[in-house]
Amino acid sequence: MSLTTMTEASEVLVVRESAIVTLTINRPHAKNSLNRAVFDGLRAQLAQLRDDDAVRAVIITGAEGVFCAGADITTFDALRAEPLLGERAAVGGSFWSELGSFPKPVIAAVEKLALGGGTELALACDIVIAGESAKFGVPEVKLGAIPGAGGTQRLIRSIGKSKAMSLLLTGDFIDARKACAAGIVAVVTADGQALPTALAMASRIAANSPLAVALAKDAALSSFETPLAQGLEHEKRNFFVALRSADNLEGQAAFLGKRAPSFTGQ
Repeated sequence: MSLTTMTEASEVLVVRESAIVTLTINRPHAKNSLNRAVFDGLRAQLAQLRDDDAVRAVIITGAEGVFCAGADITTFDALRAEPLLGERAAVGGSFWSELGSFPKPVIAAVEKLALGGGTELALACDIVIAGESAKFGVPEVKLGAIPGAGGTQRLIRSIGKSKAMSLLLTGDFIDARKACAAGIVAVVTADGQALPTALAMASRIAANSPLAVALAKDAALSSFETPLAQGLEHEKRNFFVALRSADNLEGQAAFLGKRAPSFTGQ
């Protein structure tokens, strides 16, 4: 049975449908630009969802057909007064590390604009679904700044040095299909279909073993932090954790019995 609930936290709308939660940045008057209230709302929701075993996937999107036009530049004056190594030394403070360490799959459903912090937000998610008119870019150099929330690091890991440098140093935008060819986007949809497509993918993910999904995500993300040999050991460890789980026994029994599995995350 599908259960749908909707709540509003600060400038973030929360819709929960069965095992999937959609977090919507709700600042359409500012093209869903990121400010402290948005970061606080997203961070609070991720903290709540992290240990909720009923939640299998999270989607982040923007209200009224726009993903996110970047950081709200009116917040920069306050940032200049922050200690260089303080918690909020980067726009969003600890939100980015908390999103990066979130154990469940996070899908970005992108329409129209994903610029600056919007591109950084998409890159910090696990999967990006984009409407064909979506635009991506890190134009901070045009404002005399640089990305401060992982753009220089995640972009080069996603698309390679040359393509990343071309975007970082020119501030140029690319469309969804070029972003897909480069490796930023997983799936390009018709305009207006990014969220439905993300929901459909999240449903397929939610049907799998939550333990196996978490272990696969953990092993894959370790590749960004470790040499290959160490990453392979990490993968092997997670493989044996999954192999000894109740979910794996259930999956095997369901396959042999030609029935749908009933996973518990154990």
